[in-house]
Amino acid sequence: MTRSGSLLLTLLALAGCDRAPDNGDLAEAEARGSRGAAESGRIDCALEGAKLFDRACTIEELSGEGGVILVVGRGNVGYRRLQITTDGRGVVSADGAEPAKVSIVGDNIIEVAIGNDRYRLPANTGGAK
Repeated sequence: MTRSGSLLLTLLALAGCDRAPDNGDLAEAEARGSRGAAESGRIDCALEGAKLFDRACTIEELSGEGGVILVVGRGNVGYRRLQITTDGRGVVSADGAEPAKVSIVGDNIIEVAIGNDRYRLPANTGGAK
């Protein structure tokens, strides 16, 4: 192949990559990934004040007389217990140590902040953003 032919193929390949990603597609992919991760027992978390999230925490669901409790593992530094509410708050801290602050961060994803830790959990947010 000639040098100009090779250059033309390179330019065509780059032109095909020039399309900006669709934010809706990215949000859907993130939501699917979060749900899939939670189903496999892993969720995104940012521990001890970290700015970036990593899929490093585990999650386990336990049902009992008091309702559904989520046990969120924090690697080798312990765990947190969250109770799923039915009054629209999402979750509350079940161990009472520190309050849980819940915010909606995307379609079907909430962020739960407890102390310096943040967790992203799949939730029925009604499509709110």
